[in-house]
Amino acid sequence: MQLRLLEMFHLKMDLVSPFETSFGVEKERECIIVRIEERGGEEGWGEVPASSGPWYSHETAKCEWHIIEDFISKDVLGKEIEKPDDIWKGVISRIRGHNMAKAGVDMAIWDLYSRLEGKSLSKAIGGEKDKIESGVSIGIKDSLKSLLETVRSNVEKGYKRIKLKIKPGWDLEIVREVRKELPDFPMHIDANGAYDMSYLRLFRELDKYNLMMIEQPFSFEDLVQHSELAKLIRTPICLDESITSKERAVEAYRIGSCSIINVKPARIGGLTKTLELHDFCISVGIPIWIGGLLETGIGRAHLVAAASLPGVRYPNDISASSRYYKEDIVIPEWTVKDGFIQVPRGRGIGVEVAEDTLLRFTLRRLLIR
Repeated sequence: MQLRLLEMFHLKMDLVSPFETSFGVEKERECIIVRIEERGGEEGWGEVPASSGPWYSHETAKCEWHIIEDFISKDVLGKEIEKPDDIWKGVISRIRGHNMAKAGVDMAIWDLYSRLEGKSLSKAIGGEKDKIESGVSIGIKDSLKSLLETVRSNVEKGYKRIKLKIKPGWDLEIVREVRKELPDFPMHIDANGAYDMSYLRLFRELDKYNLMMIEQPFSFEDLVQHSELAKLIRTPICLDESITSKERAVEAYRIGSCSIINVKPARIGGLTKTLELHDFCISVGIPIWIGGLLETGIGRAHLVAAASLPGVRYPNDISASSRYYKEDIVIPEWTVKDGFIQVPRGRGIGVEVAEDTLLRFTLRRLLIR
């Protein structure tokens, strides 16, 4: 396939309700949608779920727009590509960081490739599941009452696992109270790097509550303290922000920093890099699950495909479109039934882009040939 054009859409979409983590509160979500077209007219869609500010990552929507426009597009357009991973043999592999920009283009090319092959995206990457388990991530609330109401609502909707965002001062009490209501329900907590080893007593207390895992308790830059904590508590440690590549996962494995990994395809560079990390984790026995970054229905389609891979062993942070957006930009919107999301069987990502809706949310648009 020869890529003849790349189009970008910078979107801003309001969230159904504010989503708070230890990083701060998000009331709206920015992202970049990438459309790739090959010379025969077939297209593929990807997403760059970078925020307006450098909170979760150093990457922002404005910054990743620049990287795609001025560097990545110049390397991929006009080239003959046999397989999606071919794009990693040129400039893309030499760009330091900016995994989200790389991911948006990588995913669009995977969608295009799977359509040309007449396969679903899931089958094109080696997925095996017809449906995937869906969990839900619940942000920090303004009161315990509000949190418990949100937890009850999501359990009633059938989600298979509850993840609670925590920060200092919003941790032990909320875990204790949720556990009273749901003594046996699958649950874990996510700190987004808000703690350090001075909170060891807290983590030992949290050990009492039968949590599936504690996700990213310490800084994304740290592997050593995670390794130390893993030796001192029973609850498994899961890494998220710390794992930016397969190589980083190898380091974490070697020093015992985690026993579970939350794989966010956009964080590590797209589906090509997700497959590399997935295969490594299978080889050493580290279970993974697929996390999200409040993606629109386009990015969510790529998450669903990734979650169909055989190495995914836990419920994923992939929820219904309506969980975050009043109106999504795909048809049909993503839904959860009895705690599962159906993996599409049609060509490519398996949903159609609602282009009129996409344009209503678009702040700027650029076509590169």
